[in-house]
Amino acid sequence: MRTAIIRQKLHQFIETAEEKKVKAIYALFEDEIAQDEWEYTDEFKADLDRRFSYYKSGGKMVGAKDANKQINELLKKGKKK
Repeated sequence: MRTAIIRQKLHQFIETAEEKKVKAIYALFEDEIAQDEWEYTDEFKADLDRRFSYYKSGGKMVGAKDANKQINELLKKGKKK
């Protein structure tokens, strides 16, 4: 069975399962779920705000195509060393 179908079946099951079963499933994965949650630091938020303000004021941006080109060039240089 494909993963997408399994996810869909699990989702449907959880949506209609008894409270006791939902809590049991959650208990199985609680540690992993907690690891996926994070909070941004104030420093990181400030940096994002600074970058967004730069973008909104017409700052120079690099598109995905150009960024990939630059990354590939750097990777090629790294392999030559």
